[in-house]
Amino acid sequence: MTHSPFVRPRALAARHHEIVILGGGIAGTSVAYHLAKLGKKDVALLERNTLTSGTTWHAAGLIMQTRGTHSLTEIAKYNAELYDALEAETGQATGFKRNGTLGVARTKDRLHETARNASVAKSFGLEAHMISPAEAKALYPAIDASIIEGAVFIPRDGQTNPIDTCMALAAGAKQNGVRIFENQEVRDLWRTPKGLYQLQTDHGVIEAETLVLACGLWTRDLAARLGARVPLYAAEHFYVVTEPMDFIRPTLPVLRDTDGHVYLKEDAGKLLIGAFEPWGKPLAMESLPKETAFIELLEDWDHFELPMTKAIEIVPGLADAGIAKFFNGPESFTPDLLFMIGEVPGLNNLFVSAGYNSEGIEYGAGAGRALAEWIVAKSPQMDISFVDVARFHPFQINKRYLHDRTAEVLGLHYKMHWPSHQPETSRGVRKSALHDRWAKLGASFGEGMGWERPMWFAGEGQPTDNVYSYDEPNWFRHTAEECRAARADAVLFDQSSFGKHLIQGRDACRFLQWLCAGNVDVPVGKLVYTHMLNKNGGIETDITVNRLSETEYLIISSATVHPRDTAWIRKHIDAEWNVTLTDVTSAYAVLSLQGPKSRDILSKVTDADLSNESFPFATSQVIDVGYARVIANRLTYIGELGWELHVPTEMAQHVFDILWEAGGENGLRPAGYHALEHLRSERAYREYELDLTPVDTLLEAGLGFTIDWSKPCGFQGKDVLDAQKAAGTPCKRLLSFKLTDPSPVLFREELIRRNGDIVGYVSSGVKSFTLGSSIGLGYVKHADGVSREWIDAGNWQIEIAGKLYDADASLQAFFDPKGLRTKV
Repeated sequence: MTHSPFVRPRALAARHHEIVILGGGIAGTSVAYHLAKLGKKDVALLERNTLTSGTTWHAAGLIMQTRGTHSLTEIAKYNAELYDALEAETGQATGFKRNGTLGVARTKDRLHETARNASVAKSFGLEAHMISPAEAKALYPAIDASIIEGAVFIPRDGQTNPIDTCMALAAGAKQNGVRIFENQEVRDLWRTPKGLYQLQTDHGVIEAETLVLACGLWTRDLAARLGARVPLYAAEHFYVVTEPMDFIRPTLPVLRDTDGHVYLKEDAGKLLIGAFEPWGKPLAMESLPKETAFIELLEDWDHFELPMTKAIEIVPGLADAGIAKFFNGPESFTPDLLFMIGEVPGLNNLFVSAGYNSEGIEYGAGAGRALAEWIVAKSPQMDISFVDVARFHPFQINKRYLHDRTAEVLGLHYKMHWPSHQPETSRGVRKSALHDRWAKLGASFGEGMGWERPMWFAGEGQPTDNVYSYDEPNWFRHTAEECRAARADAVLFDQSSFGKHLIQGRDACRFLQWLCAGNVDVPVGKLVYTHMLNKNGGIETDITVNRLSETEYLIISSATVHPRDTAWIRKHIDAEWNVTLTDVTSAYAVLSLQGPKSRDILSKVTDADLSNESFPFATSQVIDVGYARVIANRLTYIGELGWELHVPTEMAQHVFDILWEAGGENGLRPAGYHALEHLRSERAYREYELDLTPVDTLLEAGLGFTIDWSKPCGFQGKDVLDAQKAAGTPCKRLLSFKLTDPSPVLFREELIRRNGDIVGYVSSGVKSFTLGSSIGLGYVKHADGVSREWIDAGNWQIEIAGKLYDADASLQAFFDPKGLRTKV
């Protein structure tokens, strides 16, 4: 049977369901269970073999509620709540028990990271106790406490039986009306001209209005038949089970030794020893047995030697233990070690729940609930933008890229989660036309959506390797010099990775007026900083709009959210609009010239009048720079006088060369993305995914000034903002914070306390080299409103790894709060 992967010419007679789920593992049964709980009755789940086959059956079944971020913890903590209650609800035992997690740290850096994660737990009322080596040994007598610096004990964590837990979710789904069909392999699938999905099975054709792909390893290839990109790749995943050992008790906590790359859990009087070794073994799908439901791969003791050696170090008694079972099974991984859920871009009502990176049991319940809510409400009901399947760029489906990245990704589970950590594999995918020039100047490159971007500059001929730290990474001294140059003289950034969309058509203005909260019906050459909102008033995009003509606009967004922005805009273009969307990212390189002397430098290479009167802030002109015609936008993301020059890619090197030569007398320096982050934070400029998310509104984010309340057509989400505005002072608000102690360093996720009470957490933070101490942005909540009076009356502290530091809080930026430096 052959056909286009996008649309089948005609629909076949079929058994119809409102929602069909493919996959009977933890992901599929969780979605089914939660859809049924939300009242959906016409739901069918199809499993090609039997429930739990594929990968769920061989999962370790660990349950850890506390994660490194608040967003992930919000999802993970629900798992323990649900699994704890499933047996009573369904009558199906799950094997869930709260025997706790003991996470040991062999180094001071790991202990600091562990303490930071323990602080996150406090936001959710979760117990997480930092304990000494002696206390850790009291909880787990078999460990060698002499090799650890300390530990965390989370008593309400535990473990569950993956097969029984999956069967309990299936039982709960069936009790609420879901129909489950085993041994129903999908041989083919297609989308009909009416937008329905049809599946050819061994027992006939099944039709769905909404289709959910929750097929683990097999999701990528099934999705590809519909023209959908789901970047997944398999890897071998190992554990061993010992013979019974005398010290093992049912109440023994799960032991996580991340420095040793291993975890150990009690398993019917034995120990299961699992690993996230530093480098994994990628596995091509073609090498898997095609007709095997419960796949077991060959043993590989050479590969497992390092984690097993480390396991013996932490539990010396393992040296004499017999091994009852060596298991090796396949798991699926994503390029960024985050799972993916959500609606596939360009295919309405096609949803995905996959890529759990060997943590399906730990995230399955929370992710299934979030996806079910999305399907029923037609939009997400919590912030899941960071796991949205729409976040990936088209190139990331490349199998060679995925193979190479997967080897690294598997090991990242248990490696240190350093701030600003850069991947080592699958690099050099996308390079600016100026890459070689930056390299010659001593750039240390980082990766963002495949782009190689200068992060900091060591200087010509100097080492550019990153030395990570929670206190003072090696790039701080270089970044400090770049920041000082930006404030005193001028710097040059390469922002070619900006996402750039051209919106054209007779309805371009009307379309963007509806989609954007700001007024984009402005004169040609006017720049508008604005946002696109969801129906709940939450922020979906953070963009700059440049009106090029009466019928065309250039939309500029961050590289890391560019694919998601594309999906959001395209989703709203329907037959009503005479509008086209074109991705022109590669057409332009972007050089951002910023700093008090930027006008002097640019004036040397252009005949354009750059005065404030002729070229005011937030305007755009096409000007000559050297021999090139460029789009010059007078904008800044650092709070200084400056221009973002959109240069035809083939002319980028020429423009760079003449700017670099012209800037020599004015102290022009190259600057990287670290400096950009530090400088934008000083000015309290927001960053999407950190300070702005789909569950934050513009009023809560302090961006009410960007809203045009009087547009005749209104805009999507306006009704919610109208109600919030009418209610008065918002109960949630983004504030700026500045530590009074110059030593500690803020990054993100640190707790915010007012008069001792936890009221929020830092969404983004940096060491300010201009102000002399760390600063950050963070949302705080107060039921009676976050007013200026309430802020001023409070005693503010930031908690970093369990320690409290005094801070000042403000509604405004601590640097140039009135923005005067940008308009000189």
